[in-house]
Amino acid sequence: MADLVELKEIEERVILVAVSTEEGSLAASSLDELEELVETAGAVTVDKMIQNRERIHPGTYLGKGKIEEVKERVWELNATGIVCDDELSPAQLRNLEDALDTKVMDRTMVILDIFASRATTREGKIQVELAQLKYRAARLVGLRNSLSRLGGGIGTRGPGEKKLEADRRLIHDRIGQLKAELEDVKRHRDVARQQRTRNHTPVAAIVGYTNAGKSTLLNTLTDAGILAEDKLFATLDPT
Repeated sequence: MADLVELKEIEERVILVAVSTEEGSLAASSLDELEELVETAGAVTVDKMIQNRERIHPGTYLGKGKIEEVKERVWELNATGIVCDDELSPAQLRNLEDALDTKVMDRTMVILDIFASRATTREGKIQVELAQLKYRAARLVGLRNSLSRLGGGIGTRGPGEKKLEADRRLIHDRIGQLKAELEDVKRHRDVARQQRTRNHTPVAAIVGYTNAGKSTLLNTLTDAGILAEDKLFATLDPT
């Protein structure tokens, strides 16, 4: 009998890249936050690189010299991809990926990956898939190479390669279906809200930035027992 082979998920090792266009900019602290996002999404940051430029390159995000430097670091550190601190245009995504010959992601893509892994309610899952499809439909051409490199984002969450490789008509049909489902969810929520108003039920809300301690405070006040972790977007759905 043949021996069983244990399959392990490939560890994502990424380099974080930012462009600083002003003196004393917050690029370094922004990359620190991006590192937290990447960790939450399940990847490891192996390096951070910042390029100082008058403006972001419209075609490749980074300048030619910096691209060569990043490409060398990808090879040296055995990185599986890079994550840019800004949202890339379809052209920037495609051109940068061609120049580096590795998977290229941006901050928005990482956040959507996190949302996909954290959403638990029907409404949350619909909203996340809708956001992913809208974002990736506009970048379908630029994402084709990324889709062959471990799914396009960190991990393989979300709509998946086959759905995204389908033509735009099918994607937009799915977007329409999700919008209809979301409207149905909203109608049910409106009914519940009206019922609370009729019953004069007191309503309070805890509002704050991600990882500020909202869930921890709610657990302390009410013993709600909801997930509370020291991670960005650990809790996505409202409780």
